[in-house]
Amino acid sequence: MIQLINLRPALDSDSDVLFEWINNRDLVVFNAPFRTISSAEHDAWFARIRTEESATFFIIEDVKTGIAIGSCQLLNIHPTHRSAELQIRIGAIDFQNLGAGSEAVGKLTDYGFKVLNLRRISLHVFATNTRAIRTYEKNGYIHEGRLRQAIRINECWVDVICMAKIRGVDD
Repeated sequence: MIQLINLRPALDSDSDVLFEWINNRDLVVFNAPFRTISSAEHDAWFARIRTEESATFFIIEDVKTGIAIGSCQLLNIHPTHRSAELQIRIGAIDFQNLGAGSEAVGKLTDYGFKVLNLRRISLHVFATNTRAIRTYEKNGYIHEGRLRQAIRINECWVDVICMAKIRGVDD
């Protein structure tokens, strides 16, 4: 299989592109209600996410060019329950629908299970984000439930799908 991406720690130089992506309505509405994020809010988040003990944050970079094309993280890492939540965003539009997201989910899941020794990784995805749902399914994530009309996006109520993968069960 051809490797499309690498996961690497965030660098100071990544801050500007992350700020651009979080303020791009077309990207954000796939996984959160949109609101403009100030530079000060972003700077505080960026400093916190790189030192947060209950999260691990990665930049997704194109293996050919080394440019940042997205970000992903395991957050709410719980050492006793050995669980975490997965989030991902492919911010570079030219890299969407090419398999980079699926590869990143696979690598992040492997990292969670093999390096962090997690037992369970869960996620929430909007029911309207069918591309992401397919990506998670391809990586072995199982539908666990549906939160009906749980979030409002662009004046429309949207269901949220709960998915998870359990090491040794869903492999």
